[in-house]
Amino acid sequence: MTSPRVIAVAGNMGAGKSSLTEWLQQQFGMVPFFEPNDENPYLSDFYGDMKRWALSSQLFFLVRRFEIHRAIDRRPPDGKAVVQDRTLYEDAEVFAAHLHEAGHLDDRDWQMYQDLYKTLREEIRPPDLMIYLRCPLKTLTQRVKKRGRAFERKIPKTYLGSLERLYEEWFARYDLSPTLVVETDRLDYVERLFDRHELREAIKTQLRRG
Repeated sequence: MTSPRVIAVAGNMGAGKSSLTEWLQQQFGMVPFFEPNDENPYLSDFYGDMKRWALSSQLFFLVRRFEIHRAIDRRPPDGKAVVQDRTLYEDAEVFAAHLHEAGHLDDRDWQMYQDLYKTLREEIRPPDLMIYLRCPLKTLTQRVKKRGRAFERKIPKTYLGSLERLYEEWFARYDLSPTLVVETDRLDYVERLFDRHELREAIKTQLRRG
């Protein structure tokens, strides 16, 4: 059985991952797999008390994301490519890493989490293309406030800033698949025809190389 081509969309909160996932679904007929935020029963509690709920929330995301990766790999070979909103790698190497740095995950829990992550990572295949949405902190902050999710109103700007740094560090060392960077504060693929064409052609070029 031939596995479907997979495009992963990576980026910080507010970078525009869900919007790009929907756009790729419309433009290329891709099958979308969205981030399971609404399924996480710990998320609202986590943003109110990160230290108390960090491990529970991150374990939920890690296991759920692994299930999504496996579901993608097991899709029937119907010729349709897949677009995935965020990956297992980001959960561990950005979000969980921040919580360890900030002291919300102690060394013992962090080591256990890392062992689980490394085990699960070996069981999934990398995407055929990783699209990284880069967005300045000021724009991220404005977008997060604008979309108005209740639990996100508690998020401090320093938290988004730490995630931005860790995203850049993670992406700099990521080498599992071809990559494409989209500067989402200046590229408007929703409203501008030229930007849509530019992004569409860039993605086609990357996929042809795969």
